[in-house]
Amino acid sequence: MATAALNSWQLAQAANSLLNGEVIAYPTEAIWGLGCDPENEAATLRLLQIKKRPVAKGLILVAGSIDQIEDLLDPLTPSQRRRMLATWPGPNTWLVPDYNQLIPDWIKGEHDSVAVRVSSHPLVVALCLRFGAPLVSTSANRTGQRPPTTALQVVKHLGREIDGVLHGKLGDEAKPSRIIDLLSGQVLRG
Repeated sequence: MATAALNSWQLAQAANSLLNGEVIAYPTEAIWGLGCDPENEAATLRLLQIKKRPVAKGLILVAGSIDQIEDLLDPLTPSQRRRMLATWPGPNTWLVPDYNQLIPDWIKGEHDSVAVRVSSHPLVVALCLRFGAPLVSTSANRTGQRPPTTALQVVKHLGREIDGVLHGKLGDEAKPSRIIDLLSGQVLRG
């Protein structure tokens, strides 16, 4: 019972941090991730600065449920939706065309599409639901370095630059999510 209360308190704190424009680290299916509010340009640019990642490359959005990204999926064909939904929730990131220009350029970078996934990690799902929207999900490392697999690695390399850590266990995946282009079917990371 005390663990559930602590987790609820930790989730509330993490969601409040996101709402306040902070950058936090959290466990995902395979590695530790960095996240922030994707609607907050300053927070997103700070996250990119921490990673030393150019805005042009774009970022992944992770959702706790399909409902959280439904507006983005509305313009898709039934066949496209079926292909994506068959892989969610899970470690599959899809590059989805942003036909209605719903996603800010600081998330999409130089692309017309946005990378999205619906997580199967219970803590990520709970965080997104508590936050009330998808959040940025990128590996908690500087560009070119190995993604961290422990909270200690995150704190050692980024501790002073991030605002908090939502502690928990990694999922059972051996590697980061597969990235698939919805229009071409090409696997970009896998």
